[in-house]
Amino acid sequence: MVTTIQLNENVKKALFDLKTEKETYEQIILKLMKDSEETKRKQTELMIEGCREMYDDMLEINKEWEAVDSDIDWEWK
Repeated sequence: MVTTIQLNENVKKALFDLKTEKETYEQIILKLMKDSEETKRKQTELMIEGCREMYDDMLEINKEWEAVDSDIDWEWK
């Protein structure tokens, strides 16, 4: 089914600037949607990777503090 959508003139011009001679507006919109989904997926992967690295760093820092803590005879008054 084909439908008509309303676009502001600046949006239509931006879409026109993105398309090549043989591409349709639908192909351009689908390509933009695919690119957006790919960007979201990559951002999610980077955030997960960053959290894992921070977790590893926190474990290392904790080990270092445990070593220092065992060397010192703490007295709380």
